[in-house]
Amino acid sequence: MNTACETCPVKDSAACAVLTEEERDALAAAGRTRTLKRGEMLFAAGDENAACATLVSGALKVSAIDRDGNEQILALVHPSGFIGELFAPFAHHDVVALTESRLCTFARADINQAIDLYPSLARALLRRSQEDLLATRSLLELNATADAEARLAALIHDFAVAASHSSCHLASEFELPLTRGEIANMLGLTIETVSRKLGEIEEAGAILRKGKRGIELIDPALLQALSGRQAAQA
Repeated sequence: MNTACETCPVKDSAACAVLTEEERDALAAAGRTRTLKRGEMLFAAGDENAACATLVSGALKVSAIDRDGNEQILALVHPSGFIGELFAPFAHHDVVALTESRLCTFARADINQAIDLYPSLARALLRRSQEDLLATRSLLELNATADAEARLAALIHDFAVAASHSSCHLASEFELPLTRGEIANMLGLTIETVSRKLGEIEEAGAILRKGKRGIELIDPALLQALSGRQAAQA
């Protein structure tokens, strides 16, 4: 395994984890590493032949701009997530870095060739696409049926899941990649409601805020109960 893959923090969780060392080395040879600063765009809606990428570290948002120029955040991408529309002639949405983010990027043609060569990779990407679809449906259901506290608790819970290095438990400390305005945008709330409910979740004893965006998880079971999310499985 080449050095870049060997030291990659998502080597065991990204879609390419299903490949053999030789297959992964061959795929890595076709890719390149790219670092985005917060607010920098990976690709924009309408871009032709937009690159595909695996997020190595950081966080990205997938968003759309309406006719009045208002942004709507549609989804988040966490480390090991795959970004790219393999079967569309152009990108349908903007993909923007929420924090400094490192990616392993590939030309669409190279990924398509890899899918033909490695059926296990095709299955892994299909599985990941299904997980992304379920996450999007979950967000729609949450915003349609849950109250403000449950929406915010669920989002914090999902950030704790994404920040954890284990599927058995949530991360004990992490940074929120979204501003309060972005959280409000994503959850269909006002900034004032986000601030108030964040304080209430802290007062309940589920979390402790540290600095501007830091979160320490004090009572994972309570956060899970407030969110309605299922507990992490061992």
